[in-house]
Amino acid sequence: MKERIFVIGSNAYTAAAFIDYCLEQGLEIQGCSRSAELATPFLPYKWKKETAPSGSFEFTQLDLNHHTNEIVKNIRDFGPEMVVNFAAQSMVAESWLHPDHWYETNVVANVRLHDELRKCAFLRNYVHVSTPEVYGTCSGLVPENTPMNPSTPYAASRAACELHLSTFWKRYQFPYSLTRAANVYGPGQQLYRIIPRTIFFSKTGRRLPLHGGGHSVRSFIHGRDVARATLALARQKGVGQCYHLSTKTHISIRDLVGKICTRLGLALEDVAEITEDRPGKDAAYLLDSAKAKAELGWEPEISLEQGIEETIRWIEANLDELKQQPADYQHKA
Repeated sequence: MKERIFVIGSNAYTAAAFIDYCLEQGLEIQGCSRSAELATPFLPYKWKKETAPSGSFEFTQLDLNHHTNEIVKNIRDFGPEMVVNFAAQSMVAESWLHPDHWYETNVVANVRLHDELRKCAFLRNYVHVSTPEVYGTCSGLVPENTPMNPSTPYAASRAACELHLSTFWKRYQFPYSLTRAANVYGPGQQLYRIIPRTIFFSKTGRRLPLHGGGHSVRSFIHGRDVARATLALARQKGVGQCYHLSTKTHISIRDLVGKICTRLGLALEDVAEITEDRPGKDAAYLLDSAKAKAELGWEPEISLEQGIEETIRWIEANLDELKQQPADYQHKA
């Protein structure tokens, strides 16, 4: 029997990259998202239909906020050994506008889900995809036991859900694992994220806002590298542990945009314009991923330069269709 995995929030870029990788490994997958499946350019697993991947994927449109019972029924009927949850209200700056929406999805809806999943005896591991935003601004490389110090409603809502999961581990031995990944990117990512956004704006003549001058420092990790680590973790027994997924390359947003502009033969000043910084934006959080390397046997393989090149080729190949898609974040309650 093929391994079975259920993916919540399957339209998210990281989730779509994960599904694509799992299909190559021959897994049987069911997934759900609150919206209908995205356009083909945003779903890597759809690009390869002609290569007949050995796994299978079935999608159902279900919203974690409103369809908990239906999601749990699908999971029970499917009986997967692994559930991976990518679903979240994930935008940082926008979380100040409707903070209740972020808490409803990232905390309340998840608590309802987890209270049902803990009763599923067939579940070996529930992987909850969280964020390093829970740390706030940090200095130096931070390990997984760094105290949480969230600075936005988004970060606070993700931290609250992590704390809730820890109580379920202590009370019920609910088999879960956590991931906190650096900034994920790659071909297929939504156009409001910084790497595809920079490329897309450069190709379409739009000016890119560089919040606060782009001085915040981040690490960027390719979606396929995250997918490999996530599957390796999901295959383990959940024991209430957290794992960082990151590279050793750290770069300011300004330098990242400059690198992309140079590759495209453009000057940064011709593409970007400095704007006011976003409230609560963290200056830096750089992750020590030694634990994932030691316990999962994982190393990131795709360099930033290679990943940017792949993303440029993806946008160039799909530019006409991408022009018909929203380039800015579309909020859904």
